[in-house]
Amino acid sequence: MGWPWALLLAAAGAALQQGHAGGAAGTGASVPPGCRLAAGRDAGVVWLARQRRLQLRGGASDADADADAAEAAAAAPTMQELMGPKSNIVQAIAAKVGRNLHNKVDHPLHIIKTWIMQHFSETFVGADGAPLFDLLDSLSPVVTTAMCFDDLLTPPDHPSRSRSDTYYLDETRLLRSHMTAHQTTLLREGRRSFLFAGDVYRRDAVDACHYPCFHQMDGVRVYSWQDLGVASHEEAIPIVLEDLKTTLSGMVASIFGDVEMKWVESTFPFTEPSLELEILFQGKWLEVLGCGVMRSKILQNGSLFEHTGWAFGLGLERLAMILFQVPDIRLFWTEDERFTSQFVGAVASGRRELKFEPFSKYPMCYKDVSFWHPAEFHENDFAELVRTVCGDLAEDVQKVDSFVHPKTQRHSSCFRICYRAMDRTLTNEEVDALQAQFCAALVAELSVELR
Repeated sequence: MGWPWALLLAAAGAALQQGHAGGAAGTGASVPPGCRLAAGRDAGVVWLARQRRLQLRGGASDADADADAAEAAAAAPTMQELMGPKSNIVQAIAAKVGRNLHNKVDHPLHIIKTWIMQHFSETFVGADGAPLFDLLDSLSPVVTTAMCFDDLLTPPDHPSRSRSDTYYLDETRLLRSHMTAHQTTLLREGRRSFLFAGDVYRRDAVDACHYPCFHQMDGVRVYSWQDLGVASHEEAIPIVLEDLKTTLSGMVASIFGDVEMKWVESTFPFTEPSLELEILFQGKWLEVLGCGVMRSKILQNGSLFEHTGWAFGLGLERLAMILFQVPDIRLFWTEDERFTSQFVGAVASGRRELKFEPFSKYPMCYKDVSFWHPAEFHENDFAELVRTVCGDLAEDVQKVDSFVHPKTQRHSSCFRICYRAMDRTLTNEEVDALQAQFCAALVAELSVELR
């Protein structure tokens, strides 16, 4: 006997918002590791099917429950089935959903995430010996526009809401563009101190440091004014800000060691005041995270009044590239053992001295394309088409020229696409064929005229 699919899907979405608790008490039901799905599947459906089987069997976990989870995985809707007719999510992006590199044991992103979670679990402990911070790493990447934008005070006309920047399933659902999208939901669940990590999606440039799917980790800690002994948000700010600096300095030191640090004033839509933390690493000042005191309105959107808190966010790829000296973000997606084997056993052994040793770097091939285009042409649309047609063989895209014809007022641009495979040398014939395929798609999809 099964549940109606409408109810199943609705409950599954709520279940995913609880995510995977990393051991903290009171974090709600977790998504069992065996229920994390292959690309394109909705983990909430599998989680719910397993919970239903356990309920029918009196709560006793058994192999049948896991079998039900696998059966539900096969029947769960794919990303394509969840997407509406106006979705701008291409197949290459849909295939990334569910990969969850941050949860893949011995992956560089998993290593960084684990070190951060270990630091918080060991440093911040309650009187009962339980960690103060809830640890969540399996929240569904599908969120609403209210979660991603409205609750976080993003103006209606902000560029981040545009289809050139964000991947939409339909008019009200999208692939989260930042982990902060879960902040108010988690606060409304009653959480006051929590870390949460996951994959995020943005249409972006093509180069060695940007990829349309990457991974972030956020943290939040909220205090009541009563606990702080203050009567207003303004009185609480200096106390909370000092706690923020102390907490994050300790976290960064646990990853990078005894490095020089400095705080730089910044501006973020979610916090005020806002700061960036920079470290002096291998002779260079590098920004490693953004943070600040949460805006009162965001806390109120999370059903919290007379409270003040801090929040931070960081990119797992950015920290891994700095710490392990990984030169190209595409490498995090490779299955090449020459890369993956270098990180095996790092967490289990406690080994911290890790440095990526590059294997053979294959030659790059440049191809230029010039075209007339509409005035409203957006470079992110061009980059997205490069990724769709050329995949990870495109290493870098640069605009090398643009102008407006003085008489016709037509707009022209020239882009240089740099092709390079990470595992072999590309032949001229391969690159020429790929470039021809891309140019045909460029004309068909973006209404341009080749020059």
